[in-house]
Amino acid sequence: MAASSSNPARPEAARDAAETVPTIQYSVLLEHLVGDKRGPRQARAFDPASLGGFPVPAKSDEQKMIERAMESCGFKATLACVGGFVLGGAFGIFTAGIDTNVGFDPKDPYRTPTAREVLKDMGQRGMSYAKNFAIVGAMFSCTECLVESYRGKSDWKNSVMSGCITGGAIGFRAGLKAGVLGCGGFAAFSAVIDYYLR
Repeated sequence: MAASSSNPARPEAARDAAETVPTIQYSVLLEHLVGDKRGPRQARAFDPASLGGFPVPAKSDEQKMIERAMESCGFKATLACVGGFVLGGAFGIFTAGIDTNVGFDPKDPYRTPTAREVLKDMGQRGMSYAKNFAIVGAMFSCTECLVESYRGKSDWKNSVMSGCITGGAIGFRAGLKAGVLGCGGFAAFSAVIDYYLR
């Protein structure tokens, strides 16, 4: 009897409940999943063992120490310096190889240079490019790491700020105008590269 008396009220209660349930807005949902409002990840939320995959062993103290060392600003700057040296050397040798004036003596332009003179000139140009690329790579990587550590965020603004600092520091050797232009140029280049790589 109680059940039969509650049946007529049930459709009205269900209709009222359906009207009070908010509709899902996908933009709000996306903000909480991948946007700025997402919270910190839970440690066990994506554990492969809980999803039926292979369990991941806990990291040892040595692994944590190596991770900290590899994420330090000094290691990043050293890695960028070595990479810049190798890349700059290769670029310098390549540009010297396609330059038609390599090995020529300005005092005697009609004399054909020897292979030793050409190779010596290519080596000098490669070493010059390698040093410049190494310095720029180390400066940029170190300033980006320091800016990221100071701000506590990893976004596109870090590379733009570090590009401005690096370009300004390199350009200020030639004066204030060159420093401002270097800052703007490096910042714009960093923003474009960061936009395409992220």
